[in-house]
Formats: sequence, C-alpha cells, structure tokens
Amino acid sequence: MSRTSDPAELFAAALDGDRGSIARLLSYIERGGDRAREVGRLAYPHSGDAYTVGITGAPGAGKSTLTSAVIGHLRALEIEVAVLAIDPTSPFTGGAILGDRVRMQDHSTDPGVFIRSMATRGHLGGLTLATPEAVRLLDALGRDWILVETVGVGQVEVEVAGKADSTVVVVNPGWGDSVQANKAGLMEIADVFVINKADRKGVEETRRDLEQMLDMSDLPRDAWRPPIVATVATSADGVPAMWDAVLAHRAHAESSGQLLERRSFRARQELREIVTARLREQARQICTGERWDALADAVATHDLDPWSAAEAMLHPT
Repeated sequence: MSRTSDPAELFAAALDGDRGSIARLLSYIERGGDRAREVGRLAYPHSGDAYTVGITGAPGAGKSTLTSAVIGHLRALEIEVAVLAIDPTSPFTGGAILGDRVRMQDHSTDPGVFIRSMATRGHLGGLTLATPEAVRLLDALGRDWILVETVGVGQVEVEVAGKADSTVVVVNPGWGDSVQANKAGLMEIADVFVINKADRKGVEETRRDLEQMLDMSDLPRDAWRPPIVATVATSADGVPAMWDAVLAHRAHAESSGQLLERRSFRARQELREIVTARLREQARQICTGERWDALADAVATHDLDPWSAAEAMLHPT
C-alpha cells in the first residue's frame, strides 16, 4: 500500500485486507477532525452487522489475559475477531506493550485477529466518541465479532464498555471485588459476570455476594439475569463456558428485541454526545477575544453578574 493520506484510498485498501491501511484509518479516528469524519462517512453504509462484547472490571482482574484466552477460543472455532483495547492514559506507541497485554500480542501475527489499543489523542469528545467510530470501521471491514477491553473502571471505561451489545464484568475471588464492582457502577452494565483467577480461594463467597446483589437489583421477572462464570484465564479454564454465556445473552437480546432497543438508544446517545461536543467547541471559540476579556473583567470586578455576561457573549447587540 502506498503512503497515501486520502481516507477513501485507505478505506478501499482496508476493504482488501491491508492491515496498515486499517491502522492508519484508526489513527485518523483517534485524532479526530475532518479526516476522522470522512472515515466515519465511508464506513457507516457498510456497518451494522458486527456484534460487540465489552470486557471490563477492576484493575488487576486479568481482563487482558481473559481477552487473550477468548481470542484463542474463537480462533479455535475459526471465528475472526477484532479487539479494541481502551486505555485513556497510555496508548501503545511503536513497539511498546503495556502490562499483561503482552499476552494478547501472541495473536498479533494471526491474519484472523486485529488488535488495536486506543487512547484519546486529542479527539473532540474523547474515547466515548472515538470508540463507536472505531467499532463501525472494523464492522465495515467485515469483522463479525469485536471485543472492547478496558484498562480500568473509571467513568470513561465504564461508559465505553457499557455501550457494547453484551458486557462482561470481570472480578476476582474475595469480598472486596464484588463491593467495588457495585460501587463502580458495573452492576448496572453487566450482562455476564466472570470470576477470574478462580484457582484462588473465595470463589463461592464472591459468587454468593454477586447473587445477593443481583437479588437486590429488582430485575423484572422476564429480564435477563447475568450468569456468573468462573474462569482461570491463564489456562483458559472456563472460557468456553463464559463464551457460551455471551452467546446466550445475544440470543436473548435478539429474541426479546432488547438488542434493537439497546442499539437505538446508543445511536441517540452518540448523536447527543456529538452535538454536545460540537457546541462545547463552539463555546471555546466564542470565549476568546477582546469582548470576552472585557466581560470577564466586568464579572471579576462585580460590575456584571456571570449570567448577564454569558447572555451578552451569546447574543451581542
């Protein structure tokens, strides 16, 4: 592939399977701007078929190792997969690989696997806007399954993982993790719970804690109740059962109409976030110049109240 910077040419090459072109298109999406919007326009008509699975949980829960094991399971079934590893603070740069994500790189030479780490990199709206665009690109390029793995349980990571079609929440044996999962808002987004590192003590206690929390969540009688699966990701024990739980949730979501409802809600939410981001950018542009400085000074000296100053900025006479 030539070193073209034209999104249309790169997209055509990506459709033919050129991995370098895919990587460059994803970089455009991360950076935002006109090229990112062009990539989105090119990908959108070809998207809509992929199924996304979010994998999230507390730091150190073994999410990356579990994701690697899931990749191995899917490839054994001859299923192609793409992975977006969401890391707001430390993207892969060059050959650098973070922590236990080294394990995922075991699959990097497999043509049936595409792995990309994503960070904000200046995108207006950050990961919450860049991630769905990246998912749509990989969807448009023919990946039927897309895994979205997050590095932690901050607000951004929970939001991103919760926008998947199915969300897997990973905890470890021990009292603290289930409580932490509840506090972090993970209970609300979980479709499947995984107790990873199940070769340690405390699995049944953690299972009981999660069951009790689910009992207190007042789920409707016909609602999906997240199953709880024990795994040892380092040896792939329990991974087939975990994937069966994901497939069961997909079947339920499709048959109940929940999948269409969830995707419709996501589309509306994404549109709202884009409008909000654009208005925020316009506000930054408005709040500059001599008029802004004069009004800000008037507020600082109590000659004008902030609301009246804002009105004057938005509606100058």
